Amino acid sequence: MACIILYGIKNCDNIKKSRKWLDKNSVEYSFHDFYINGINKPIIIEFLDNIEVSLLINRRSTSWRKLSEEQKIISSRPKIVELLLKNPTLIKRPIVKTKSGYIVGFDQKEFNALK
Repeated sequence: MACIILYGIKNCDNIKKSRKWLDKNSVEYSFHDFYINGINKPIIIEFLDNIEVSLLINRRSTSWRKLSEEQKIISSRPKIVELLLKNPTLIKRPIVKTKSGYIVGFDQKEFNALK
């Protein structure tokens, strides 16, 4: 199994860009598609344990804008877990899990460190 896991949704532009970069640079990885492979509580808790909520949730997404004002109030960890389980498209993409930590979003400099 690859030591890098790329999390996201296959039709996302940033995921396409990330996969293309990883393939071009011969970086071995496995891809976890939230729609195909699913997302569950342990994955979200792992993200929350390692990534700040402000980085994890994409507040510029269409999914975020469609939420009610009440849903946007993130008052507790259990509420965040519940929100992300119901709305995985709120998770900023890609999330790249490496041996040393996590990369959130496609950033050329951070990806260069994966080589």
